[in-house]
Amino acid sequence: MKNIKWLIGIIITVFLITSCSSYLKQTNSKENINTQVITVGSTGSDAQIWKYIAQSEQAKKAGLDIHVKEINDGVALNQATVDKEVDVNAFQSWGYLKAFNEINHHQLAAIATTYLEPMGLYSNKYHHLNDIPDGGIVAIPNDAANTARALRLLEQAHLITLSEKFNSIRGNISDIIDNPKHLVFKEIQGSTIPRVLSDVDLAAIGNTVALDSHLNVLTQSLIHENVSDKTAQNINVLVVNKEKIGDAGIKKLGQLYHESFVKEYIKHNFSGTKVDVDQPVATLPE
Repeated sequence: MKNIKWLIGIIITVFLITSCSSYLKQTNSKENINTQVITVGSTGSDAQIWKYIAQSEQAKKAGLDIHVKEINDGVALNQATVDKEVDVNAFQSWGYLKAFNEINHHQLAAIATTYLEPMGLYSNKYHHLNDIPDGGIVAIPNDAANTARALRLLEQAHLITLSEKFNSIRGNISDIIDNPKHLVFKEIQGSTIPRVLSDVDLAAIGNTVALDSHLNVLTQSLIHENVSDKTAQNINVLVVNKEKIGDAGIKKLGQLYHESFVKEYIKHNFSGTKVDVDQPVATLPE
C-alpha cells in the first residue's frame, strides 16, 4: 500500500513539473513574440539617455527590447540607418536631417521630435563678445546644417550680418554681407571644436558636443540660441529609414522619450540644457 502511494506521489510530481515547464515555455514564447528588438544608433549624451530608457520598466511594458549602438559620427550614423544597421537614430536636428537627405536622395525620415538644446558661442580668452578682437579667429562646425546654425548665432550676437536670402540649411560664410570685426572663420568637424578652444578667439559648439566636454551652455557660453521660430530647424528628431516609417514599435520610442521618468532623468543629469519638444513632425518647417 505504501509503495502504491509512493508511486502515485511520484506520478503527480512528474505531472506537475511537466505542466509547469510547459506553461513557462508557452509564456516565454508569448513574451518573445510580443517583444520587439529595436537598435537605436546614437552618440554622446543622447546615447546615455537611450541606455537609460532601454533598461526601464516602461520600455519593457511597451514590449520593446532596446539595444543602443554608439557611432560617434553623424554621417556614419545616418548611413547606418540607411543601410538598416540600426533601426532608428537619435542625435540630429531637423535641419541636419534635411541637409543629409538633400545630398543622399531623401532616404531617411523623422518620426518624432525630442528636444531643443541651444548652440552656444564659447571662448577661453574673452568674457564678453565686445572683447573679441578685430581679425579674431572663429571656429564653426563644417557640416552644412550646423554651419548655417552657427552663422545665425553669430548674427544674433551682432558680430556679422547675413543676406536676407540666407538659407537655414545650406547657408555658408559666402552669405555674410557685413563683418565689421573682419572675423576669420575656420570650419572644422563639430565634435573636435572643444579641443581647439584655446587656439581660437571664439567657437560655436552644439550642446551635445559641449556636454561631452563638460561645458554648460546656459552658464559658460557668451551667448546661446533663444527658443524662437528661427531655431525650429534645430529641434532634434528620431530618424528612420523611410521603409520603417510605419513601424508601430519604433513609433513607441517617441512616446517613451516624453514620459515623466525620462524628463526627470534629463533634468537631473543635463542641467536643463535639453528642452523637451513634443510636437508632430508635420509642424516642423520645410
